[in-house]
Amino acid sequence: MWQEARLLALPPAVAASPLASRPYDLRHSALSTWLNAGVDPTEVAERAGNSVEVLLTRYAKCLDGRQDVANRRIEDLLREYE
Repeated sequence: MWQEARLLALPPAVAASPLASRPYDLRHSALSTWLNAGVDPTEVAERAGNSVEVLLTRYAKCLDGRQDVANRRIEDLLREYE
């Protein structure tokens, strides 16, 4: 049924790709997107029905490269105290 829905809902090129080949892929994509958008992991975990520990164990790899963003936020905050 899922494959039939994909064929009806997606353009042919996308339907032929591995994008959202399983319903779980949509969940994974949403949670990864929310984390990368900077949504608090506690909020993401609550919406996902997971603990923060499970969420970060499974999805922490999507946060690679976020060190620069974190460093900027810390530096900005510290500048406020100068």
